[in-house]
Amino acid sequence: MKITQASVIVTSPGRNFVTLKIETEGGIYGLGDATLNGREKAVVAYLEEHVVPCLIGRDAGRIEDTWQYLYRGCYWRRGPVTMTAIAAVDVALWDIKAKAAGMPLYQLLGGASREGVMVYGHANGETVSETVDEVGRYLELGYRAVRAQTGVPGLASTYGVSSDKMYYEPAADGLPQENVWSTEKYLDHTPQLFDRLRETYGFEPHLLHDVHHRLTPIEAARLGKALEPSRLFWMEDAVAADNQDGFQLIRQHTTTPLAVGEVFNSIWDCRTLIQNLLIDYIRATVLHAGGITHLRRIADLADLYHVRTGCHGATDLSPVTMGAALHFDLAISNFGIQEYMRHTEETDAVFPHAYTFENGLMHPGEAPGHGVDLDEKLAASYPYERAYLPVNRREDGGMWNW
Repeated sequence: MKITQASVIVTSPGRNFVTLKIETEGGIYGLGDATLNGREKAVVAYLEEHVVPCLIGRDAGRIEDTWQYLYRGCYWRRGPVTMTAIAAVDVALWDIKAKAAGMPLYQLLGGASREGVMVYGHANGETVSETVDEVGRYLELGYRAVRAQTGVPGLASTYGVSSDKMYYEPAADGLPQENVWSTEKYLDHTPQLFDRLRETYGFEPHLLHDVHHRLTPIEAARLGKALEPSRLFWMEDAVAADNQDGFQLIRQHTTTPLAVGEVFNSIWDCRTLIQNLLIDYIRATVLHAGGITHLRRIADLADLYHVRTGCHGATDLSPVTMGAALHFDLAISNFGIQEYMRHTEETDAVFPHAYTFENGLMHPGEAPGHGVDLDEKLAASYPYERAYLPVNRREDGGMWNW
């Protein structure tokens, strides 16, 4: 089954998405997500100028060979642009193969290992009381796990806190927004949130928290220690993972489970943390870590070291990635949890899908392929809008991690 055409479709139903559509001589097509938040056009150019010409005439069924061709055949390996482009091709080819077989994708990945995929939602508020109420709203919706973020007194804005409670999107038009950060205020305030949450809801719901790369290792160790009585499901991205030795220091001081990896691009980014037992959950994504083919390798390595998956699933990943991730989650043995940030009604209309949510669990559905389609006519009515993620400065004006 030869590839006859491949096209890149950019649409912005509330935020920008990049989709790769691969068509075959048999009439079957597959979709892959190629969105890189804030740098979407870089991936568009990479695909259109460098990847698509190499796909025409290739056998769509040779997924592993095509992955190696795009990875080993590019002297400049890895990086978010390259691996996002490879992931788009990989997911589209898996979609084609599963459609050709007349099966949902998870069946080709070995079949279901569970009845459903536990997901977590995002609760946030400007104050502790507001966040506590928002967590309750998610629990009423049936969630078994909730990520909780709250505003910090003395800071004008805080990561994860939004006036729109269900559809948080930090990217915005214009030049990057500049936020102000105080580690001291954050460390003093955050444990109060989780004390209140456990007092209010007990220990049955799973609670998660995202630090978003903002602490040093010893500061993260302090926070993890302070949060131990609240028994978090995980503390996410406590430090920037550029220097992975920092996780050794955190491990020495706290038993709060650690999660990291949404910005990782390959198994080489994950290897040291996994093999040295420095994390509990690996958050690499289908989209930014080279597709299903490569994420399976990461999950298999993690399984050897008792590390489970917790794939990133924010709204900067299109429903195509959510669908593919759910098939992956359903099939692998060491699944942990899946992030689920709901897309807007406009996005869901552009990307009709088979996946469903019920009682805290999601299921990818039984449609052949990954179960997500694209309404190209509707997509064309939402033109691309340049947007940037924010940047972060300390109170003294120095740059810091957003």
